[in-house]
Amino acid sequence: MKTIILCGGKGTRLAEETAIRPKPMIEIGGRPILWHIMKHYAHHQFKEFVIALGYKGEEIKRYFLDYARLNCNFTIQLPSGDIMRKNVCQDDWTIHMTDTGQETMTGGRIKRAAPALSNETFMMTYGDGVANVNLTALVDFHRKHGKLATLTAVHPPSRFGEVVFDGDQVVAFSEKPQTGEGWINGGYFVLEPGVIDYIEGDDTLWEHEPLHRLVSDGQLMVYRHDGFWQCMDTLRDRRLLERLWATGDIPWRVEA
Repeated sequence: MKTIILCGGKGTRLAEETAIRPKPMIEIGGRPILWHIMKHYAHHQFKEFVIALGYKGEEIKRYFLDYARLNCNFTIQLPSGDIMRKNVCQDDWTIHMTDTGQETMTGGRIKRAAPALSNETFMMTYGDGVANVNLTALVDFHRKHGKLATLTAVHPPSRFGEVVFDGDQVVAFSEKPQTGEGWINGGYFVLEPGVIDYIEGDDTLWEHEPLHRLVSDGQLMVYRHDGFWQCMDTLRDRRLLERLWATGDIPWRVEA
């Protein structure tokens, strides 16, 4: 199963960092947050990725072009320039780099990346947050209910809008929660190819019209995640993640 990771936004609330690099390349513990996200998926045996690029996408391309060479031992013959690798990169990932436009919205990026999905069930997430969601259980849940889409709901900081559901079916979104004790869209989706028809074009925000239409059609189900989840929207969020890494309290970390 392929996973789309949306990596094209400008990350304006992290302008101190994103002026020189795309948000998914901001480092936590010396590695881009995108790498942490991909490690999590690969831990659950989801190792094929479609990276939806936009703002400063060349930085992400460059990182992965160099990744295998920089993560192995090798011998180089300087006169000839010949390189002999001593081992192979342990991350057996397949990565499809897809340019989805500088100004394209989140829904538009999914639609533009759709040709790489082979008309099959796929996963989708954002390149700016980490969690310890059980992705295997998430996919199992999705396959059992038979609807077009599954959204992972998480417990939020109170500044986000809430997801309202009846049983396992999403019935509404509340944009201004009264407390921080509810649930929000955590950004880990499992989707059927039919969701692409809910996206009009480049200007479509996935989080608005497509999700609301899926709700109206009774096609959006919820998987509840009670564990760790943290986005990286602000410098404060980044400092929190760096502090967790420095102290060794790393809830999202998986085995190498």
